[in-house]
Amino acid sequence: MASEQLFRILFWILILGVLMMRIVFTLRVRLAGERVMPDRAAVQREGMAAFLVRVVGGFLVFGLLIAFAVQPAWLAELSIPFPDVLRWLGFLLGLAGLGIWIWAQIALGKEWSPQLQLREKHRLVTAGPYARMRHPIYSGMIVWVGGLVLLTANWIFVAFAVLMCGMFVARVPKEEQMMIDEFGEEYREYMKRTGRVFPKL
Repeated sequence: MASEQLFRILFWILILGVLMMRIVFTLRVRLAGERVMPDRAAVQREGMAAFLVRVVGGFLVFGLLIAFAVQPAWLAELSIPFPDVLRWLGFLLGLAGLGIWIWAQIALGKEWSPQLQLREKHRLVTAGPYARMRHPIYSGMIVWVGGLVLLTANWIFVAFAVLMCGMFVARVPKEEQMMIDEFGEEYREYMKRTGRVFPKL
């Protein structure tokens, strides 16, 4: 039986992997002379309420990670009795999700933005994972957070996963409308041959 300390180390590998990846791709976008922070149009496109939820949610997640690091008693009370094999599967899922996420970021290159905004002379990316699905970054995030749920075996991460998926459900239609407004029929044709978050069967 693996120790809880080992699972916590695996958890931090997944978290630090995401942090390092985001730092690298944010720096690449900045070095390309592109904007990372939202402009006024991006906030309006997303909606002020949704934007604030995302910002406040980021601080809550940071607090959650600190809580998980110090492991307060209330967090231990929310444990789920998953067997070790399921928790190891969670780590592997987390790595797979991180891999998909990185692959999608590489495919997007400087076109990537964490905001609902396009680049000047933005090109429609349909290569790599984008050949089969329109939002592979969200795909990777969903698989990654599902892995965290299994690895941590804690109800608080179940709530985190549900909140994250709810944010995607609200955000994706706005993102797709932005792409339709920019690319018109080209994007509509792209939508017909691809799945939204997972490949179309």
